[in-house]
Amino acid sequence: MRPAKKASPSKDETALLPPFPCLNLGQIEVPQTAAQFERAAEEILAARVVGFDTESKPTFLKDEKSQGPHIMQFALRDKAFIFQLHHRASTEVSMALLQAEPLLKVGFGLEADHAQIQQRLGVQITPVLDLDRIFRQQGYPNSTGARAAVAIVFQQKFHKSKKITTSNWAEPRLNERQLLYAANDAYVALRVLEGLNRPLSELPIAGLSRAPTAGASIPQSQSF
Repeated sequence: MRPAKKASPSKDETALLPPFPCLNLGQIEVPQTAAQFERAAEEILAARVVGFDTESKPTFLKDEKSQGPHIMQFALRDKAFIFQLHHRASTEVSMALLQAEPLLKVGFGLEADHAQIQQRLGVQITPVLDLDRIFRQQGYPNSTGARAAVAIVFQQKFHKSKKITTSNWAEPRLNERQLLYAANDAYVALRVLEGLNRPLSELPIAGLSRAPTAGASIPQSQSF
């Protein structure tokens, strides 16, 4: 039996809600050296489930192909790591994390990210959970992004700046607004998944070679 169709909250409706508690600059790490990338990877793998997203320098000319992604974001419950892919040291670590089966990558609208990662790095994200699939199962017919998902799950407001979305993500040094935007794009995905409180066996996870143990659920943070 199909669930009844539901309407996602509008921007005007979400604007009236209290703000979602985002990560601050002190909770964002941007590795620069091989040792820093390796230490970041150890923390990310230990988390088992992370929020994930990518950002790319926008294209404006007809037939211009994107050279992205230019950064990748991995969010834990109390911090986020931003990998700038122009660092040679980041490539090998990023590829390993993207393919690490013990690490579930969770995000919104990851179809475009899949294509760009395949083009630039030659690998696929696996295992991966696109949260949009869960909301479709619940009866939301259109794509459910971070803003609407936060309103549905937490009754809170998550603001995304279009100006920052279309900024230059290939810059060697990202500004503070870019760092906050990128980190929280990944962080909110992890928080929404936790807020849904669903067993792993019920989630539409792609690329998982072995089914999750019955009853297993997303690890919950004691701080939330």
